Amino acid sequence: MTTEEKIFDAARIVFQKKGFAGARMQEIADEAGINKAMLHYCFKNKQLLFEAVFMKVFSQLAPQINMIFNSDESVFEKIRKFTFSYISFVIDHPFIPQFVIQEMNNNPEFVMKFMNHNNRPNPSLLISQIEKEIALGILKPIQPKQLVLDIFSMTVFPFAAQMMVKSIIQISDSEFDQLMEERKTSIAEQIINSIKK
Repeated sequence: MTTEEKIFDAARIVFQKKGFAGARMQEIADEAGINKAMLHYCFKNKQLLFEAVFMKVFSQLAPQINMIFNSDESVFEKIRKFTFSYISFVIDHPFIPQFVIQEMNNNPEFVMKFMNHNNRPNPSLLISQIEKEIALGILKPIQPKQLVLDIFSMTVFPFAAQMMVKSIIQISDSEFDQLMEERKTSIAEQIINSIKK
């Protein structure tokens, strides 16, 4: 394993445990088994390291999502696979949604950089397919972009607003984790039942 790979693995572990604000470069260096000077040689500061880790993780997620969107499966099956894949991924990488929200406010240039990336999630084929399945009478006459927005919102929001969600419905961390596991399938069925003709 190269020094850079050790740093990425260590940073991912520390960021997942502590979040961006709580993570310290010394802690990441210790986790990687290198000294802090070497870490700063590779990444000048915590922000640059976090952005690099985020882009590496995001580049694993986006192709999975696009593979689902661009497959030959039905809209219903795509909804099922998207909600399951996205929620599973975020459970494994819980720092992602909160980081995106934080960066939209603090560093919009970086957010635009990864959203304009060639591998970003692109639902255009899914939107065309929704229109076709409406014309075929498989789906109710719905606005395709509203449906895509609903799918993203219902999967992303609980993670992005985790503290608020826990507080409003008064649940513990373990109860939240259980609800998220259930949402891997429950969101899809809820959406499918609302759009099925």
